[in-house]
Amino acid sequence: MGKTTELSKDTRDQIVDLHKAGKGYGAIAKQLGENRSTVGAIVRKWKRLKTTVSLPRTGAPCKISPRGVSQMMRKVRNQPRTTREELVNDMKRAGTTVSKVTVGRTLCRHGFKSRIARKVPLLKSSHVQARLKFANDHLDDPEEAWEKVMWSDETKIELFGLNFTRRVWRKKKEELHLKNTIPTVKHGRGNIMLWGCFSAKGTGRLHCIKERMNGAMYCEILSNNFLPSVRSLKMGRGWVFQHDNDPKHTARITKEWLRKKHIKVLEWPSQSPDLNPIENLWRELKLRVAQRQPWKLTDLEEICVEEWAKIPVAVCANLVKNYGKRLTSVIANKGFCTKY
Repeated sequence: MGKTTELSKDTRDQIVDLHKAGKGYGAIAKQLGENRSTVGAIVRKWKRLKTTVSLPRTGAPCKISPRGVSQMMRKVRNQPRTTREELVNDMKRAGTTVSKVTVGRTLCRHGFKSRIARKVPLLKSSHVQARLKFANDHLDDPEEAWEKVMWSDETKIELFGLNFTRRVWRKKKEELHLKNTIPTVKHGRGNIMLWGCFSAKGTGRLHCIKERMNGAMYCEILSNNFLPSVRSLKMGRGWVFQHDNDPKHTARITKEWLRKKHIKVLEWPSQSPDLNPIENLWRELKLRVAQRQPWKLTDLEEICVEEWAKIPVAVCANLVKNYGKRLTSVIANKGFCTKY
């Protein structure tokens, strides 16, 4: 039998008032539409305790003392990678025997849940200071200034590494059905490298990098893909180019090419993918490609180009519109990695 809904205090008070007025259990139950046994229980409780307030119910005492809980919370806050088994052993050494389930429930009651640790760039003190300087220098820049930035980056997309959802709905003994499996290859996964750019006006050209890229190849990519993208997106005058501090981007030949083309480059702090909104577009692209489920590298490249062009302008504009929040997050996090 399921748990019934508890009567409100007003209803319980009304039952007591009707009883004081001389009405019987049956009459009260009929008038209020409640069970006669419920009315009797409320009246008897009032006679015994002189209250209609719900009192704390008795139950099994907590196996972990308040002091033990405090010690557990302190260790989890100081050492988030502590396992439940280690906490069980700590309790055992303190004279309390509990199970991992009990430890897990205790942590959940205090707001701690087990989650996969996020992978973030390794930040040295110099990186943190550079990120803080960038955020403070540009915090007051108007939204229009970020609309003039052409963002760029490279990414790798794996042929069989695109399955973001690894759970499937299936029946018993259907685990090997084709739709319920994830294909793997013996000698590594096939992948392609992509270079792309975008602005608040939409996505630019997407280029598949066939060979190992150096400074000269990077300049060729910029000539054949970046400059046409600037023209097609109608960036106008005063636009700024953004790329990170990859050695190919800071090579002498690249700097010379940018100088000859009179391209203004946004000064960029190292180890800061969370400050580059194109990372969000890469994820959007990978999700879209995963839904297409390509089986060959040639198909993968073609699908990437198609899906990149389909990303709505509104998505690009929204990423740039909210750029100030990224800077605020960096400052609030004292230069360390942010949720972006």
